[in-house]
Amino acid sequence: MTTQRIRPLAICIFHHDGKILVNEFYDPIKQQTLFRPLGGGIEFGETSAQAVVREVQEELGLPITDVRLLGTLESIFTYADKPGHEIVQVYDASFVDPSVYELSHLNAEETDGTAFIAKWHSCESFTDESPLVPDGLYELLKELSLLDG
Repeated sequence: MTTQRIRPLAICIFHHDGKILVNEFYDPIKQQTLFRPLGGGIEFGETSAQAVVREVQEELGLPITDVRLLGTLESIFTYADKPGHEIVQVYDASFVDPSVYELSHLNAEETDGTAFIAKWHSCESFTDESPLVPDGLYELLKELSLLDG
C-alpha cells in the first residue's frame, strides 16, 4: 500500500493577448478533458520559484524571466480514479525570447520523456466540462485580470 502524501507543486502562467499557455490532458475514468499550466513538483532543497524555472526549462527547453508569485492554491481532487492533494504555488513569468508568444503551440516533454503539446487558450476554452486546474486557478487569474472574458 502506498502512502498518500500532499504534493507541493509550482506552476507558471504565461499570458499573452488574453490567452494562457496550458497542457491539455484527459481523465479516461471521468471522460473529461482538463487544462493545466506548465510546471511540476518542488524538489527537496529548492524554492518553488526555482522549481518553476527548472520545470519550464525541462519541459520546453526555454529560459524564463520576471518570475513572481501570484498566489497559493490547495487542490484536493481525483484523477484517473486516484485521489490527489496538492499545495500549488502559482507563478507568473515571461519567456526571455519574445517570439515564443507568436507560436500557436510549443512541443514539450515531461521528465519521464512523455511528449505533449502546450497551446495558448483563452478563457472560453475552460468550462465545467473541460476545466482549468487546479481548482481556484480560473478565479485567481480572472481576479488578477490575466484572463479576458
